[in-house]
Amino acid sequence: MATSTYTTPKNSLKCVEWMWQANPNPWSSSEPDIWNHYSDVENLIIERAYSNGEARAVLDDYYIDFQANRQISNTDDYKQRPVKRVVRNREDKHLREERFVDLPVSTERFVDLPVSTEHSFGGEYGWVSPFIIEVRRDLKLEPDELPSKKPEMIPQLVEQAAQGIIKEGKYIRKEEEAKELANMLREQKNNGIEQVWQRCAYIYSLESFLYKTLNATMRLVGDKEHESVWRSKIRTLGPFCLLLWDDPCNKKAKTKKTLYRGANLNREQIAKYEKMAKNNDEYGSFQAFTSCSRNRQKAEVFGNTLFIMEVVIAFTADLVGLSEYPNEEEELITPGVSFCVTKVESDRKINRHLIYLKLRQRFSSK
Repeated sequence: MATSTYTTPKNSLKCVEWMWQANPNPWSSSEPDIWNHYSDVENLIIERAYSNGEARAVLDDYYIDFQANRQISNTDDYKQRPVKRVVRNREDKHLREERFVDLPVSTERFVDLPVSTEHSFGGEYGWVSPFIIEVRRDLKLEPDELPSKKPEMIPQLVEQAAQGIIKEGKYIRKEEEAKELANMLREQKNNGIEQVWQRCAYIYSLESFLYKTLNATMRLVGDKEHESVWRSKIRTLGPFCLLLWDDPCNKKAKTKKTLYRGANLNREQIAKYEKMAKNNDEYGSFQAFTSCSRNRQKAEVFGNTLFIMEVVIAFTADLVGLSEYPNEEEELITPGVSFCVTKVESDRKINRHLIYLKLRQRFSSK
């Protein structure tokens, strides 16, 4: 497949980062300065306002006064902190531990959804997450009705995705961040599916509430106690999820690749993987989009456990050309990829538990 030219927003994060002073008393001369990062989307909002010569940038809880170099509360003018604009090389960006460490599957039910479940297959895409299936039902789409196959549906689906993002942002008081993401997506609504998917993947790669909310929701699939929760998000998160899942740039399943992901597991959680390792016919599945790295050394930095995942055959997406964090070597496992556990061991040299998985796309016999 030919290499695509990725498109990213003009106002990217490649060389500028905004930070706020986080120590208890930012005005104290005796305390060492502590500077925290704004989220990627907040950085985009701030830098655009700054570049346009505006007096301030409005965030969800604060606004940035450029003349005073202050972060000021939207509800209390006395709550202020210094901010600074840092020009730096892309390679200097901090690693995002949260993105690569949270448990990729729910330990309460990750073995309770075997890939042989009656309603789990989805034709040429193999095993399809129930969340994706319900999104398609909610949108009243036939199995072969996807944006990659019906370009005329793209503008409306993009608008539905944008509105859903804004609605989710309002729920958690992140409306400004949500509007930024929505507008970023709308810029591509009249373009082809490749440009739309690339923008969705770029948005997903950013540090924001969206990827966290989407994955937390999708990992509830199979948990009967929280079924109403994930179903309540189908209309808001579903359109964006479908656009990201219907990947026209990675049509062929990947093979012969090894991916890595760190995690913090307790003894009980590790025991569940050990139990799976004793039965080669027992499969679990990734219900959410799951970020991994192709770089073992970087993944080993995170958590007390390292997942070592051999891709036998599975749909994944290389995000290096899209991400603002290319050094993370991020590879995205798509929802519905199944796995079996081949081995669990401890490595005393690096003080990590090692869990070996084989990833396999399970295809319907129909």
